[in-house]
Amino acid sequence: VQLQASGGGLVQAGGSLTLSCVSSGRTFSSYVMAWFRQNPGKEREFVAAINLSGGITTYQDSVKGRFTISRDNAKNTVYLQMNSLKPEDTAVYSCAARGPLYYEGTFSKPREYDYWGQGTLVTVSS
Repeated sequence: VQLQASGGGLVQAGGSLTLSCVSSGRTFSSYVMAWFRQNPGKEREFVAAINLSGGITTYQDSVKGRFTISRDNAKNTVYLQMNSLKPEDTAVYSCAARGPLYYEGTFSKPREYDYWGQGTLVTVSS
C-alpha cells in the first residue's frame, strides 16, 4: 500500500485547508485511516482517525470542532478538512493506514499503523 498526501501550504491564522491522501491499495475500505503531525525534534502526534465505513471518527482534543476527517472509499481517499487554523497547527501532516482488517473502531498510536505517506507541510502564520 502506498499513500500519497497533498494539500498542504501556507495559510493565515483563521484560514482553512483540506488535505487529501490517496491510497494505491485495492481494498481501501478494509483500512483504518488516520492523520498524524510532527514538528522537528518532537514526537509524532495523533490528529484524527476514521474507521472502515467512515461512521466512527476520533480526534485529538486540540482539533475537535475545527478539523474533520472523512473518507471516500470509491476514490481510495481520506481527507482532513482543517478550519480555524492556528499557528500551533503548523507541522508536517502524514496519513497512515492499518489493515487490511475487520474492525469497528480506530487507533490513535503511531505504532498501531502499518503504512505511512510522505507528509505534507502545513504552515499557519499569525
